[in-house]
Amino acid sequence: MKPTIRLAIALASLAAAGSASAANPAISTFQVTATVLKACTVSATPLAFGNYTPGSGALSNTSTINVACTKTSPYAVTLNGGSTAGGTIGQRLMTNGTQTLQYNLYTSNTYTTLLGDGTTSGSAKVTGTGNGLSAPNAITVYGQLPDSAANQNAPAGSYTDTITVSVSY
Repeated sequence: MKPTIRLAIALASLAAAGSASAANPAISTFQVTATVLKACTVSATPLAFGNYTPGSGALSNTSTINVACTKTSPYAVTLNGGSTAGGTIGQRLMTNGTQTLQYNLYTSNTYTTLLGDGTTSGSAKVTGTGNGLSAPNAITVYGQLPDSAANQNAPAGSYTDTITVSVSY
């Protein structure tokens, strides 16, 4: 056989082998997975009652708590009694040194249900369902500083307290 014929047969053989493997590739698949975990973030605006003149009536104002949780995740928001010694969910206190000023936080502007932990008498926690971390739910906290005898006897000065917001999810 002539070398050119042998070369032509060899090339034809290689071409046939190459086209057979291209027409019948080996195929496999694999899964791609991820697990979305529950997550929540929380932030709150300050609540400032402003200037209180004893005997002139109660002061009211609001704060907004923004809760962002993973979509469809249920959550519960609770507030503690504050950082002032002697303060409770039933009677929160602001302090100026050793002096205190009474106030409280409520679920609505009717000032009947305390916003707390849900286990203290007369208190409730706020529950909801997450809309996703980029779409927070806003919860309004209604604060009231009563014009009580104790507050009317408070010395002049600036009073503060710090509330801890907890989100269970």
